[in-house]
Amino acid sequence: MRRESVRAGFRVGVPFAVAAALLAASFGILAEPVFGAPATLVMSALVFAGSAQFGALAVLGGGGGVAAAVIAAVLLNARYLPMGIALAPSLRGGWLRRALYGEALLDASWAMANRGEGRFDPDFLVGATLPCYPAWVAGTAIGLYAGDWIGDPAEWGLDALFPAFFLALLVGGELRRGRTAVIVALLGAGVALALLPFAPAGIPVIAASGVALLGLFTGHTQETEHPEIEEDPVG
Repeated sequence: MRRESVRAGFRVGVPFAVAAALLAASFGILAEPVFGAPATLVMSALVFAGSAQFGALAVLGGGGGVAAAVIAAVLLNARYLPMGIALAPSLRGGWLRRALYGEALLDASWAMANRGEGRFDPDFLVGATLPCYPAWVAGTAIGLYAGDWIGDPAEWGLDALFPAFFLALLVGGELRRGRTAVIVALLGAGVALALLPFAPAGIPVIAASGVALLGLFTGHTQETEHPEIEEDPVG
């Protein structure tokens, strides 16, 4: 690994790590009543994917089943498939080394490591991700321990974090990627709203995520040409 690229990535990754810690703290507070403290901390340590974790929590917190929560999380993280395909030509070494680089793939680090014309700096990507992982796990732990002191999240308006979180992802990043993203977002919202009154908990999220996959590869092409750094700092 090129140490100068790793150091440069680390420096620009620190602000995203701060944001990740704050978001993780809110996840810890909200997830503890649903998952329990040990499972919440283990989930952050092993999954390390903000959108997937919040998505699964939203499904289970709304009364949905484990299968629905897992499907929703997988669909929310499906965007990493084309991102990984785009990164692959810039990787060197055997399958294990390449897989380890893939483990460092986050929305922000992927975008910042993009050098244009399909080229990426994988060492910069690793450096940008390095401060985010401990920040995410530590932030979750802080949220868990602070939960009893803060009290009911609804009293502080923290129950609005679910819709606010996904709305921020949508408006701050996806809608800037072109007409296809806008059409897919509106279609997904329409499907979710149509199912909400009668579908079991979790189904509207899964259906909306499935609709979003329609624009996956088109959206990836736009991201490669015009990368943004507006995404969730931990996926």
